[in-house]
Amino acid sequence: MNKVAFKGVLADLSPPASTAHPSPEPVDSGGHAVAPSPQATPALSPPASPSDSAHTPIPDPAPHASPQANPQATPATHPPTSANTGAEGHRERLKQRFLTAGSAALADYELLELLLFSGIPRRDTKPLAKALLAKFGSFAAVLSADLAALKQMAGMTPSAAVSLKVVAAASTHFLASQLRGQEVFTNWQKLLDYCYSKIAYLEVEELHLLFLDSKNQLITDEVHQRGTVDQAAAYPREILKRALVLGASALIIVHNHPSGDPEPSAQDIRLTNELALSARLLNIRLHDHLVVGKKGILSFKALGLLQE
Repeated sequence: MNKVAFKGVLADLSPPASTAHPSPEPVDSGGHAVAPSPQATPALSPPASPSDSAHTPIPDPAPHASPQANPQATPATHPPTSANTGAEGHRERLKQRFLTAGSAALADYELLELLLFSGIPRRDTKPLAKALLAKFGSFAAVLSADLAALKQMAGMTPSAAVSLKVVAAASTHFLASQLRGQEVFTNWQKLLDYCYSKIAYLEVEELHLLFLDSKNQLITDEVHQRGTVDQAAAYPREILKRALVLGASALIIVHNHPSGDPEPSAQDIRLTNELALSARLLNIRLHDHLVVGKKGILSFKALGLLQE
C-alpha cells in the first residue's frame, strides 16, 4: 500500500511530456511547499576566462588613435618639401663641382651663386646671380659694386650683399699681403693686380699714393683724394709732406678713371711732372704714375710720359 502511494506521488510530481505546464511549486522532504527563489533579475555571470572562450574568440579592443598608429587620424604636420628639394639638390651639386673640379669648371653666375648661399638660405640663387651680372656687367664689377646698389637688387638680402663685399675686400687684402716686405719692381704684376682690384671699378675717381722705402718695399697705400666721376685733385705739397712724415724714399701715384678708359688726360700729365720735379728737390723719387680703368692699366713711365 505504501509502495503504491509512493509511486503515485512520483507520478504526480512528473509533468506529462507532451503538455507544457508551469513547474510545480517545490516541496521539502515532508511534502510542504517551499517559497520559490526570486528570478526577476538573473545573476550576472563573471567574464569568461581565456579557456572558456576557446571556441568563440573575443576581438581585440580598438587601439588608441595616435599619429604614429593611425596616420589618417591626424593630418601630417610637416610642411611640404617639394619646393625646397630642387634648390637644395642644386646647391649640393654645385658645391661638389667646385670641390672636385675647382672654380675653372664654373661659370661666373655659378660662382656668384656659391657666394650668395650663405646670405640666402634655402632659396634658388641662380636668378639673382644672373641678374647681378646683367646689371653690373662682370663678376669683378659685381664684387666692386657699391653696397647700397647691391641691396637694391630684387631678392638680395642685407647679409648676402655684405658677403659679396667681404669677398671683394678679402681678395684685395690677399693681393696686398703678397706685396708686404717685397721689392715692388720684382713683383710688378702683383702690384698691378692689387691696384686693379682696389680701384678699377670705383664709381668716382680716387688718387692713391704708394709710399716706398729705400729698398722699394711698400710702406703703405693711402688715399690722397676722392673726387667726382672724372676728377680727383692732387696737391703736390701735401703729398710730399706726407712722404717726409713716413720717411719714404720714393712713391708711385695711382688713380682710376671711372669711365673705364685709362688714357691719361693733359692735366694728369702736367700734374705728374710737377710733382716729380718737386720731389727730386727733396731727394724723393717718383717712380711711376699708374692710371687704372676697367679696360686695363696705363703706366706713365712705360709710355715715356714721366720726365726723369
